[in-house]
Parts: sequence; C-alpha cells; structure tokens
Amino acid sequence: MTRPLCLITPPSGFLLDERMFMTLGILKVAASLEQAGHPVELLDLSGVSNYETAVRDHAVRSAADWFGITATTPQMPAATIIAGELKRVRPSARVVLGGPHITLVNASRKREAKAGAAGRATRAFEQLCEVFDILVAGDGEHAVFAALEPQAPKLVDADDPRSDLFLTNANLAREPLPARHLIDADSYHYEIDGVRALSMICQLGCPFGCRFCGGRESPMLRRIRLRPVDHVISEMVHLQRTYGIRGFMLYDDELNVNPKMLDLMQAIARTGRDLRVDFRLRGFIKAELFSDEQAQAMSEAGFRCILIGFESGSPRILRNIQKRATVEDNTRCIEIARRHNLRVKALMSIGHPGESAATVNDTRDWLLDVKPDDFDVTIITTYPGSDYYDAAAPVEGQPDLWVYTVNGDRLFSYELDYRLVADYYKGDPDGGYSSFVYTDHLHPHDLVELRGAVERDVRTALGIPFNHAAAAVRYEHSMGQIGPLPSRILRSTAPGDAAAANLAEPDAPAVPLLAIGGLARPELKTASRAVAAQSTTSAARP
Repeated sequence: MTRPLCLITPPSGFLLDERMFMTLGILKVAASLEQAGHPVELLDLSGVSNYETAVRDHAVRSAADWFGITATTPQMPAATIIAGELKRVRPSARVVLGGPHITLVNASRKREAKAGAAGRATRAFEQLCEVFDILVAGDGEHAVFAALEPQAPKLVDADDPRSDLFLTNANLAREPLPARHLIDADSYHYEIDGVRALSMICQLGCPFGCRFCGGRESPMLRRIRLRPVDHVISEMVHLQRTYGIRGFMLYDDELNVNPKMLDLMQAIARTGRDLRVDFRLRGFIKAELFSDEQAQAMSEAGFRCILIGFESGSPRILRNIQKRATVEDNTRCIEIARRHNLRVKALMSIGHPGESAATVNDTRDWLLDVKPDDFDVTIITTYPGSDYYDAAAPVEGQPDLWVYTVNGDRLFSYELDYRLVADYYKGDPDGGYSSFVYTDHLHPHDLVELRGAVERDVRTALGIPFNHAAAAVRYEHSMGQIGPLPSRILRSTAPGDAAAANLAEPDAPAVPLLAIGGLARPELKTASRAVAAQSTTSAARP
C-alpha cells in the first residue's frame, strides 16, 4: 500500500479571521500529487488555536513519513513549531518547507552569492536549514516530486526560469485545479455583497518595482504567467456546479497587467449569462493602468469591489517607494471606479524611507478627500528580496540594526528571526500592532500611534467600521484517547481517486506520467532560456 503524503497549512493567528480564504498554493501541489497517483492528507490548521496538539495527534496516527509545510513569512513561527512537533513524534520523518517565505529568502540569498558577500539572507537560509530537512523555493507543483526523491537535495530551487520546474504559460494550461476537496470548503465564509465566494488565481506575477516588495528578486513572483481564458472559465464553472458558488475573489496581483484582461471579463460575463447566474467578483488592480474600458468590462462581469495598493497620499513617499503611480493617478482611479459603480478598498502603508508625521497626515487627508469605501493601513516590514532588506547596510556599532537609503531618506530596521517573530504583521486593529522599523523622523512607537490615529480618524469620519475578529476553534480530544481528527482539520484522498482527482477539463486526456526515481510525476516541459530580464516587480497585498 502506498504511503500517503501529508501537506500542512499552518495557522495565521495574526489575521482577524483565518477561515476567509483558503490557501490555494498547497492545494495546487496536492492536485499535482493526486494526478500522479499519490494519496494525500491535507492538514488545514487555519483558525485552530491548539494546532500543536492536532499535529502531534495526527503524527501518531498517520502512515505518512513525508510532511510538506507551506508558509508565508508571518506564518513561519507556527511552521517552525509544527516542524518541531513532527520531529518530536516522528524523528525519522522528512519535513519539507515550501511557499513564499523560503522563496523570498532564497532569492535574497542568491543575490548575496552573486555579489560574493554572504549576509543576513544567507544566515536566514541557514536557520531554515536547521529546522527543515528539505527547502523548496519557487513553484511547487512540479518541484514537489524532486523533494520526494530518496536522495533529494537540501534545496530544490524551482525559482529559475531555466529549470523545468518553473511553470510556464503552457504548464498553467495543463495543470489540474486546486484540490479543494481536501479541505472543508464550507468552513470558509467569505462573501461579496452577501454572496458566498471562493478564491481563485487567474495569473501569476507582477512586473512593477515597488522597493518595499519582497518579490523583486524572485522570478516566480516577478514574471507574468497567464492561464488561458478558457482554463479560468472552466474553473469558475466547476466551482459553481460543485459548490453552488457564484462569488469569486481573484487573488491575482493586478488583474489589469494582463493584456487579455478584457477578453477574460467578457468571457466571465458571457458565462454568467449562459448559466443564468449573477456572478459577484472582487480583485486587485493597478491604479495608473486603470481605464473606463476596464472598469466597464469588470462591472459587466460582476465585479462590485476592487482593491488597490495606493500605499500613500504623499508624493515624497510614492517617489521613494518607486510606486510609479502619482497621487493624481490614484485619485483618477477612484473617480473611474465610481463612474462604474465599483467600490474601492484602499490599501495603505506607512513607515517608508522619509516617513514623517507630515507624510502620514498626507495619507490621512487624501483618504478623507477621496472617500474610499474601505481601507486599511499597515506598518511596513522589510522582507527578504525587497530593496529595503537586500540593499540595506549594517549600522556601525549597533548589532542587528540596518539602514536603507533612497533619495537621501533613511529607513532603519531591526533584524528579525522570522522563525520566531510575527508581531510586525497585521493584528488587532485597536492597538495590536508592533513596528520593527523607524525613520529619521519617527520612532517605532510613533508609527504605531500614527497608524492607529489614521485608522480611527478616517473610519470615524467616513463611517467605516473596524473589521471584527473571529474566534479560533479549539481542537478537542480525550486524554489518552487519540481518535481521527475532525474533517474541518483533516481530509484525505479517497481510495482509488488519486490519479483522476480534480481535472480542469473532465473529458481531457490524462497527462502522461514519467517514472523518475520510482516516483510518478506529470511530464514536464523545459522552460525557455530566452526570457527577457525585467527590472521591476511587486507583491500581492494580503
């Protein structure tokens, strides 16, 4: 009997509600494994307060001896604890880390290696090597098979367009849909205009150059890769028929960098008419690229809300972060949205180089002037892979303190062990933030206080309520009696279903399998080496 492979989504205790959007990346990896005939266990610890207990109990019962964990940077403390629990119960098990954090760290480490100067990214990489048996950077759908090899390397680097592990447009057209059947979809409760919604991804990558973005050095996050329109539509139809869903949160970085965006919007609108379903959609766009034509097409497709990373109301800050959009561009974007009855959520951030009380007030005043339908303000964090991290210099005589300088303005940041700390990210909207950065004008506590003041002042003036938190769920078990974990937390591939699970096109021919090292995996195509280098990138906002 083939042993199952266990994939794990860590909790995100820094979020107000962890069961809003399911983690699609690990579900895509699960789908690739199932398509190749591997049974999968999916341990979804989102919103589980005593997740360590659930991990221990499952490790005792499971036949799996290979555990794959995905993690964003803020999830790393939980991922580190999970790895420790697995090793404590199953010392011989192989524990693998994939996802955004290792991808960012590895991209930053490669930059240091190219410059011939090992620095803090190299140290961060070595810290991860101490905790995990194998690290997978970049796209995981094909790289997971390399991590299954008996003699797998410490690092499987799929974040390289020259590798056959790097997904191309052609790969995306052939990939199975995310294995949503391996999680409790009913426990996720996001809505758009009162309509239940699930998340989707239509394209990968962002070509812009925001200096705070951790994706600048990562081809996985930088290169635009597009799913065919009909492939996207087939997923929407599948979700509508399988789950009764007619709401879709599109988690692409910026929908309007896609040259075929209008084609996609028209296809969505046409599909809704054919199915006699009134779709409701929400997604991200880039302000300076937004047009009336795009807004009209989005409205006709069913969009009712768009999210936009405006970041700041200060021209000085927008110039320092290399946002490209001006304050005028951002105002014009909101005006276009209003003409087409699209609500706007403004995503703002403070703590950039040159940030002062005056620039924070510029952001507050701009919000009060343009009156978005919703907004949030976060304090910036220096992620590996960003200019703020990679181009920073150590401050002489002050260990663990770094400074980044642009246009004569400085940003100071404390070095963090991301395996242990996540207090910098989101949190309780009423005083739950911490700042690990400061500027020439504002100390960390100043940034926390100013962020809170902007949130309170703007929400009060515009009548926008704070978002409410959802309590985490506790996993219950009897002392000494370890039974199966509830289906809200653990689901597995049904016997006999692995190779046929969740194909995008039910009538499409099966993907040919290659036997590599005794392990079946989908046939891969080598990515072209003639990919033009791009100079800018950006990252998706949560």
